[in-house]
Amino acid sequence: MPEHPSPPLHPRSAGTSEETPEAPFDPGAPRTPRPWMPTALHSLGFLAVYLLAVCTPWGQRAENLLFDLGEKRAAAWIYPLSGAEYGSIPLPPLESSAEATLLVGLVVVAAVTLVRRCWWQGCAALGVVICTTGGKEVLASALPRPDLLGAPPNLLDQGFPSGHTAIPAALTLAAALVASPRVRPYAVATGVLWLSCISAASAVLGGHRPSEVLGATLLACACYSLATWLLPPAATPSTTRSPRALPAVTLALASAVALASAMWPGALTRSLVTAATAFVCAALVWYAAAGWPARTARRTSAH
Repeated sequence: MPEHPSPPLHPRSAGTSEETPEAPFDPGAPRTPRPWMPTALHSLGFLAVYLLAVCTPWGQRAENLLFDLGEKRAAAWIYPLSGAEYGSIPLPPLESSAEATLLVGLVVVAAVTLVRRCWWQGCAALGVVICTTGGKEVLASALPRPDLLGAPPNLLDQGFPSGHTAIPAALTLAAALVASPRVRPYAVATGVLWLSCISAASAVLGGHRPSEVLGATLLACACYSLATWLLPPAATPSTTRSPRALPAVTLALASAVALASAMWPGALTRSLVTAATAFVCAALVWYAAAGWPARTARRTSAH
């Protein structure tokens, strides 16, 4: 009978008669990708923010102190640009410009899809926007806000997650899907700066609590990571390297925009908390968009 080939020798025992039943673990070898992990992490983050900020007494107390503004919100630097002041034009998508911003964003995504003929990515981008904004409406109605502190009625309105923040977050991630490789890093950078401004303005003006702003961003990231997971490997776009300094420059500008949008004379703590929340939102969207080409490339090579 022909002899079966013997298994390979362990590198340490090469040249000896000792054999190993399994190949040794190589920490440098490529590992099996787990594309579902970002979706799971974003979803768990969304749930954790809701449970901690909305369903605990100390979470409600901390946010109520920031949310109960009365008429003092006019002191915020961003107030004249928010559309809340009579005769002012709102920054999209604040105040009455939310629906128009969403509609224009969907039209732009559809137009880019037609021009570039990136059908899979275009469908995924539209799905991200629709699922994020539609999911926000469903969750805002379904998730309860229990009254654990005997708060006044104006502090019991359910706004988790924030619709104003969901729109720029979803449209930025949609742009990451349909934009060409050369334009993609700059489109995402622009969207991140837009998101940092809107999320800070939404929180500092009292329209939404910090947890609601953060929850909307996590919802958009969860929808985006799910969409990229479901994309077939053949739909993976070609990738180009963005300028090495772009991530640092983008996040530095995002922090500056968030701080400027959250500026509140005489309320340093409130400004810093709001700016920090807006910066975290910007960083989450930047990382989600920047990590997708690498994840899909690894998945394609694994197949």
